[in-house]
Amino acid sequence: MYKAESVVIKMKNISFEANELKKWFTEEKRDLPWRDHSSPYAVWVSEIMLQQTQASVVTEYFIRWMRRFPTIRALAEASLEEVLKMWEGLGYYSRARHLHAASRHFLERHGGNIPPDREELEKVKGLGPYTIGAILSFAFHQKAPAVDANVLRVLARYFCIEEDVSTSPVRKRIWTLAEHILPQEEPWIVMEGLIELGATVCGAQPKCMLCPIKKGCLSYRQDKQSSIPIKKKTQEITLIKRQVAVIHCGDEWLLKKGVSGKVMADLYEFPYFDEMQEFPIGVFPFSLHFKKQLKEQRHSFTRYRVQLFPTLWTALEKKEVTGCQWVGEKTLCSLPFSSGHRRILQSLRQDEDIAY
Repeated sequence: MYKAESVVIKMKNISFEANELKKWFTEEKRDLPWRDHSSPYAVWVSEIMLQQTQASVVTEYFIRWMRRFPTIRALAEASLEEVLKMWEGLGYYSRARHLHAASRHFLERHGGNIPPDREELEKVKGLGPYTIGAILSFAFHQKAPAVDANVLRVLARYFCIEEDVSTSPVRKRIWTLAEHILPQEEPWIVMEGLIELGATVCGAQPKCMLCPIKKGCLSYRQDKQSSIPIKKKTQEITLIKRQVAVIHCGDEWLLKKGVSGKVMADLYEFPYFDEMQEFPIGVFPFSLHFKKQLKEQRHSFTRYRVQLFPTLWTALEKKEVTGCQWVGEKTLCSLPFSSGHRRILQSLRQDEDIAY
């Protein structure tokens, strides 16, 4: 067994079934739309979308995104609001903001191209070690490791690393391992093969009988694959309950826009109140008429799980509300909403009892 601390010292003694993995990947890889695009831009977009999101979810978004923003220039020249609207539903919206900002960086400094240079890529906000490695490997066919959660899991099992993979020292050693096992010939195929293996075979519940490299897997040989990788306990989930005020005056609706620097920055939501108490009608500078209770919705972000309890109200007169804005019915559906409030809007539009 290779203890993590001995990885660097024993590099010359480490072997890996690269040829078996390449053969398996070539024959078994999934048919995914970004694999039909070899441009650095397409690689970059797909890798950002795939962070913390399953490939099955990303597929539709990627196709739609590439149709609307086929080039870096097209993305850079779009408004942030439109970019967020195209991203709506994928979550972790900072990824979309960084894509937009980085596209402008590439347009201004590199003529709308992504440079095949690690040092240049490291200057771009939102491009971490994994994304940079993926771009260099898959787009430019360089020998560059790209270690995501899938690769981390595969290599921790293959080399039977019985230490906490969430710690920085162990992660660094696994990155070193990944770089070491990449062959000189077609290293990008092995790199993508590792990611594919972790996504489809070597998952949380490993399907070892389907694995092309189980022969050399130390965890499999020692029957430890179910207990590796070792991770620290996940952060505790906090439940939040919110009352949501869905207020309209004629064909205009009252919305609030997320403040820059906050989790929901630049996203629209209906006014809400965190405390589950009697509805605070007095906070609005106009009289309200209650219409109906709407369907409960739920959404999640970071370590929070949120229950939304929306109610529909008619404002008897239209007045300005600090931190909010009135939005016309025609504009409503073109704005990017946070996921829970987007579902409230969808439910609202499907309700035949509601006449705008």
